[in-house]
Amino acid sequence: MALQVYSTLARRKLPFHKQPGDTVTMYVCGPTVYKPSHIGHMVGPVIFDTVKRYLTYLGYKVKWVVNITDVDDKLIVRAKELGTTVPALAAKMTEDYFDCLKKLNVTGIDAFPRATEHIPGMIAMMQTLINKGYAYAAGGDVYFDVSKDADYGKLCNRDPEQLEAGSRIEVSEKKRNPGDFALWKGAKPGEPPEVQYDSPWGKGRPGWHIECSVMATTLLGNTLDIHGGGLDLQFPHHENEIAQSECATGVEFAKVWMHNGLLKMGSAKMAGSVGNVVNIADLLKRHSAETVRLLLLSTHYRSPIEYSEERLEEVKRSLEGFYRFFERFERITGQSFYNLRPPFGPNDPVGFSSPLNDQVLPLRARFIEVMNDDFNTGAAVGVLFELLPVLNRYADSERLEVDRRASSQHEFILGGAVLRELSAILGLFWEPPAQAALGGDSQLTAGLMQLLIELRNNLRAMAKAITDKTDPTKKALFDQTDLIRKRLGELGVTLEDRPDGTTWRVG
Repeated sequence: MALQVYSTLARRKLPFHKQPGDTVTMYVCGPTVYKPSHIGHMVGPVIFDTVKRYLTYLGYKVKWVVNITDVDDKLIVRAKELGTTVPALAAKMTEDYFDCLKKLNVTGIDAFPRATEHIPGMIAMMQTLINKGYAYAAGGDVYFDVSKDADYGKLCNRDPEQLEAGSRIEVSEKKRNPGDFALWKGAKPGEPPEVQYDSPWGKGRPGWHIECSVMATTLLGNTLDIHGGGLDLQFPHHENEIAQSECATGVEFAKVWMHNGLLKMGSAKMAGSVGNVVNIADLLKRHSAETVRLLLLSTHYRSPIEYSEERLEEVKRSLEGFYRFFERFERITGQSFYNLRPPFGPNDPVGFSSPLNDQVLPLRARFIEVMNDDFNTGAAVGVLFELLPVLNRYADSERLEVDRRASSQHEFILGGAVLRELSAILGLFWEPPAQAALGGDSQLTAGLMQLLIELRNNLRAMAKAITDKTDPTKKALFDQTDLIRKRLGELGVTLEDRPDGTTWRVG
């Protein structure tokens, strides 16, 4: 099946309108940087990072932009509460956001335009809308006149009166119609000078919606291939983006509108306004970044994501099976799973023919099929969990831990390379878990662990050399080896004694 994508505007899945080799432009609405990033802020970036990874895998050239809203009413209020300036607060919270993206392996964003960098372009678009009769100035403000846009409401499939009835719309006596929205907000008494910009209508700042329209069209062109964001942005933000962009340019604003489901705690959406947010910094003290990323990809992107500590613990336990396989892979092959260079493209040959091939390739094909079906990451994750036991059973049946025949090892390595290929599309397994969990210098960590294992092995050897089973020294030596295992276990490190030596892992 060729790639199909659900578009909110069309309300159905459509064959993707471009071909592999083409450039795909993608814009996703970013954060208003007034507070530290919480887990809800990471849903869209992780999902669309995976979308870009898969499109790249198929052969598309993707340019992805995420904006930073660094001038807004929320920033003004928060900066005043903290006794700082809006630019200083925005800069600090932007760095926090970047750090969270890095930790969750969101690597595909090509540009992070700041709203304050594009105010001249916003003023130019407003003037165009005024000149065309779609907007009007009123007492230092500028508003978009929704009554002048015959298509207004098409994204939500409602007329303007229905949209007004069910939404929180800013009230102003300056508006011609209740549903008109601000393109420019005149400066108010007492507002700090750093948020007051010059314009033909007096000092002020841009409205939220015009920011995205200008940043998107400036960096990606008047018509985007994909516009993404959370379901909560559909109205008013995205509806207003469409209206002002298409009225200003005269062309379609986005070919495909993708809206991801929201993170839920129980029956409530996770949001600052609800007061149930979990900051990334706090969350990553309890759970690995890989656990968090896998949680966010374990459902279809358009579905709500259930968040709870219990669910995170389930995901963590499920990952441990992969980590044990990676250790086994290295014992058998002498290679790190993380250093594999797999085939990377749906048409690239896997390069082996064996009984293992008959099981691995159909799973690889199914992974591609479900991702072609509107980027179904939940089903794709399920394929990884089917592939894992196939590889383990092959290692068992061929007795690869003790009988390391070159031909069987070669087939096993190629099977592992497919797991590496598919998991990389989801952005998983980007660094060994011991390094992620223990932090610091990974070489130092590995060296210290090896020293502890050697000391423990020496104690065991000394105990075994004592033939008198009643000798208290024999028991004391074994007690010390048990103590080492116990204390490491309390630190989250598991030792495994095998015929070919002792190995360790975190978890």
